[in-house]
Amino acid sequence: MAISDVKEYAHLTDEQVEELGRELDAIRAEIEASRGDDDAAYIRRLIAVQRWMAAAARVVMIATPHDDRTRTPGAVVGGTVLGLAKILENMEIGHNVMHGQWDWMNDPEIHSSSWEWDTAQPAEQWKHSHNYVHHQFTNVLGHDNDIGYGILRMAREQRWTPFTLGQPVYNALLAGLFQWGVALHDLDLERIRKGEKDPKEMKRQLKQIWRKGRNQALKDYVVYPALSGRHWKTTLVANAWANFMRNIWSYVIIFCGHFPDGALHFTEDELEDETRAEWYLRQVLGAANFEGGELMHIMSGNLGYQIEHHLFPDLPSNRYGEIAVKVRALCEKYDLPYTIGPLHQQYGQALRTIMKLTLPNRFTSSDSPNPPPPEQENTVPIDRRRKSESDRPRRRAETGTWSRSASGAS
Repeated sequence: MAISDVKEYAHLTDEQVEELGRELDAIRAEIEASRGDDDAAYIRRLIAVQRWMAAAARVVMIATPHDDRTRTPGAVVGGTVLGLAKILENMEIGHNVMHGQWDWMNDPEIHSSSWEWDTAQPAEQWKHSHNYVHHQFTNVLGHDNDIGYGILRMAREQRWTPFTLGQPVYNALLAGLFQWGVALHDLDLERIRKGEKDPKEMKRQLKQIWRKGRNQALKDYVVYPALSGRHWKTTLVANAWANFMRNIWSYVIIFCGHFPDGALHFTEDELEDETRAEWYLRQVLGAANFEGGELMHIMSGNLGYQIEHHLFPDLPSNRYGEIAVKVRALCEKYDLPYTIGPLHQQYGQALRTIMKLTLPNRFTSSDSPNPPPPEQENTVPIDRRRKSESDRPRRRAETGTWSRSASGAS
C-alpha cells in the first residue's frame, strides 16, 4: 500500500521528524569530519585486489593447458575468479565511486566524474537513472523507475494488464541478463512506448549504449577468446559464466534492498513540500537491509546496509557498518521500523511479491506491514504515469551529480 504522508504513517509530529533529521545530519557531519587515510587506503587496496583478480583469471584461462584433464578445471577456476572480480568492481567499487563516495580524496582516477565501470550501461546514464532519479525519488510511484524496471509489477498500486501474466519469465530473464536490462534502464521504455520520449535524446542514448555494450561484448566474447587460440570456445564459455555470476548476484542484492516486506512505496503527494527530514524518513521506510559478515558486505557493495546507503549515498561504503549501529538506535528511539533479515529471507519475500503481483489484486492479499486505515491512504490501483525530466526537480545534492556531457553524446 502506497503511503502519502510518512509522518502520519510513522505517528511522528513535525517536531519529532525535524529532530530525527537533525540527528541524522549529525551522523553525516561526524563521518565527513572523520574521513581520512584509512578510508582512502581501503578503496585503493580494493581496486588493486580487484584488478589483480581479473588479471589472474584471464591468465588462468589463457595459460591453462587445454587437454582433456585440465581444460574444464582451468575454465571453471578462471571464470569463477573473473566473476568475483566483476562483482567486486560493479558493487563495492564502481557503484560507490560513481555515487561520489570517494570524491573527497580529489583523486582524478577514483572520482565520480571520471569512473567508467565494467558493465554495459554507460556511467552517465547510470548516474542519472540511479543517483538522481532513484535516490531522490526512492519508491515514489510514477517517479522512481526502479519500481519494476519498466517490466515488473512490484506494487499493488501499479495497474495490472494481461502482459503482467508473464512476470515470472520477465523476472528470470532480468536476473540472467541484468547488465543488459540495466543498460536500457535510463531510456525509460514506458515513455518510449507512449511516444513521450524526445527522439533526439533517445537516439543519443541508444548510440551511447551501443558503443558501451559493443565494447563490453568485444572484450569478453572476441578479444580474450581470440587470445586463447584454438581453445577460444572454452574461454568464451568461461567469460559468459563470469558475466552470469555478476548478473545474478547484482540482481539478488538489489532486489533484497528494495522489495522485501517492510520496504514501502509512496505516492507523489509525499513529495509536495518534502523537507530534508521527511526525505530521510522516506529513505528509512523505503529500504531494507540484510544480515551478513564482512566479506558478504564487501561483495555486495555494502548494500546489506541499504537503509544507510539511502540515507547517506555519498558517504564511504566502508563506514556503513558503524553508521548502521547509530541509525538502528534512532529507529528504536522514534519507534520506526528497521527492516532487516537474512539474505535468503529478504529475497524470498521479494520473489513472493513478484509472483503474487502477476495476478490482479482481487486474487491476492497485501503483505504490507500494519497499513494505515483505508480512509487515510489511496487503496485503488491506478496507472502511475512516469514523469518526464521536467517533472523531476533537483532535490538532494548528496545523491550525486550527473550531466548530459558532450563526451557522453559522442
